[in-house]
Amino acid sequence: MPPPAETPYDTPEPHLLVERVCKQYGDFFALRDIDMSVQRGNVVVIIGGSGAGKTTLMKILIGLDKPTTGRVVVDGVDIAPLGETAMNTVRRKMGMVFQYSALLDSLNVMDNVAFPLREHTKLREKEIRQRVLEKLSVLGLEDIDKRFPSQLSGGMKKRVGLARALMLEPEVLMYDEPTSGLDPISCRMVDDLIQETRHRFGVTSIVISHDMAGALRIADYIYLLSAGEVAAHGTPEQLVDSSHPLVRQFLDSSGISTEAILAER
Repeated sequence: MPPPAETPYDTPEPHLLVERVCKQYGDFFALRDIDMSVQRGNVVVIIGGSGAGKTTLMKILIGLDKPTTGRVVVDGVDIAPLGETAMNTVRRKMGMVFQYSALLDSLNVMDNVAFPLREHTKLREKEIRQRVLEKLSVLGLEDIDKRFPSQLSGGMKKRVGLARALMLEPEVLMYDEPTSGLDPISCRMVDDLIQETRHRFGVTSIVISHDMAGALRIADYIYLLSAGEVAAHGTPEQLVDSSHPLVRQFLDSSGISTEAILAER
């Protein structure tokens, strides 16, 4: 593993702070009193079963939805009250890697990855092409710029989606269920890619997942959601030692050797 990028990981102020966030639809609370603190440069995994509130929380973190109450502070700015123009400025600091890559089938790899630059910058096409090729090369994707998504493997699609998310040089990367539907070997590849990206680009990473094995392998800190609340949280080592019944259920049902996974860290 290469040494971490030059990033002030030990700064006292969190890169992203969530304080008592609630999201209410009528009488139903999709989220209730969520507190989170994400240090700059860390990998934080938000884990939980279906209906736990992970997707709702992710939308609020990236500014696609607003909390009913509470604060979401990104790099010192509370984004909850921001209007769309100010929010777009904050979103420039964020990148999103979607569950199924969300590549546009009608566009080749070059045009898929170039899309953010063409939408949000005034760079000339020559410079856009150069930047895309550089990013693809860094991610081990040389000579595929003319291919279409249908010509790529699942792992290659993940890397192309990551390349696109990195084009505007975000400070925060959010991954939506990045290992969903993948076989164990591909899951491990994606876990390694998340770690490699953190070290190479110095980004803060937030991973939405249901995969406890991957969470233990890559996370600096884990939040376990259940019914819209934080049921448990801690480092991987703390969760492995936890007696919380939901934590034990997740660990036992995953069928993993926690000792072996923690030994890899």
